Amino acid sequence: MISELFSPLALRSGQVLGNRIAKAAMEENMAGAGQLPDEELFTLYRRWAAGGTGLLITGNVMVHAEALTGPAGVVLDERAPLEPFVEWARAGKSGGGALWMQINHPGRQVTSDMPGVVWGPSDVGVSLGRHSSRFGSPTAMTARQIADTVTRFAVTAHRAEGAGFDGVEIHAAHGYLLSQFLSPLVNNRTDRWGGSLENRARMLLDVVRAVRAAVSPSFAVAVKLNSADFQRGGFDADDARQVIGMLEPLGVDLVELSGGSYESPAMTGRPADDRTQAREAYFLDLAEDLVRTSPLPLMLTGGITRRATAERVLDSGVAVVGMGTALAVTPDLPDRWRERREADRVMGPVTWSDKALASAAGMARVRYQMRRLARGAAPRPGTHPAFALISELRRQRVALRGYRAWLAEERGVPVR
Repeated sequence: MISELFSPLALRSGQVLGNRIAKAAMEENMAGAGQLPDEELFTLYRRWAAGGTGLLITGNVMVHAEALTGPAGVVLDERAPLEPFVEWARAGKSGGGALWMQINHPGRQVTSDMPGVVWGPSDVGVSLGRHSSRFGSPTAMTARQIADTVTRFAVTAHRAEGAGFDGVEIHAAHGYLLSQFLSPLVNNRTDRWGGSLENRARMLLDVVRAVRAAVSPSFAVAVKLNSADFQRGGFDADDARQVIGMLEPLGVDLVELSGGSYESPAMTGRPADDRTQAREAYFLDLAEDLVRTSPLPLMLTGGITRRATAERVLDSGVAVVGMGTALAVTPDLPDRWRERREADRVMGPVTWSDKALASAAGMARVRYQMRRLARGAAPRPGTHPAFALISELRRQRVALRGYRAWLAEERGVPVR
């Protein structure tokens, strides 16, 4: 008998995923010259494509060239050449699985040394205690900036389809722009984008409508949503339930549930809520609650490393199991599971007392594994997080110089 893990999943767009295992988005921060994908990303995605997943979701692809989550972020806007994205799509689909592009705008989560813009629903900055100065001070978006950003999401989705991707995932989690609008802690607007949940969800719903209208009916459209922010008074599971209901009539194929933000980095395995700390499937308790009422199929991501855990997630009613770190360490893990084998090694969370620094080091350690895969090397899950973080900071300094020069010369944007 074939495990449900390896059964197909038909989506409302007509797309059929070959199995229920997805490589969830991990921000690679590996753009080449011109903020474009290059051979490193192609090699990385060929390795993942050969590993047996039914779905690969890329890391952040930015819709606005002046607003990046990191200086080596990939940009796909109306001016970006399409051929590198065509090659990326070929690489990601080379194993027979589907490839979706995660599309995103960082909003206020832009570091203070970056050129460009720092926008948010309000002028509420990222609060990280002594690390708060790492981020820029946001300005509240105007109605025109909101409308232009909605259009940018649609343009990126349309061009992703033209490049050969099978779908897009709109990122409305982890404290990025659309998540900021959803959050009552960050969004203190008093106009049509603030106040009630219906108003706070308006930008996300407008983005979904614009994207769905810009792509073919057979092109998948997914949304990544926090099951909760893990901050007192923030976006919670009941909000998530209502937003999923709002998304259902708009042609969404799948909702991926995650959680947390830079301020409360639950997605890295250090949630603020002790009930979900130090165990696999960080958000399963919340997903089990949401799946009972969800009119859309759900994907759950966060801390899944073993087949037994993945099967427990599917048994709860979740449709797709998403994995990030596990596939950065063992890119062929789905094929291993098919053969009743497990990963040789796993990489747990960084347990430093400074949770903001621990989150940064944890993400740096994952990126270090991805870069090794991209060079054709084997992962090193035992890499010390301090080493990975220092290596990451050095790479980011070099990338920042390149991004500053590109933005100033190619896009005519002054360095702030």
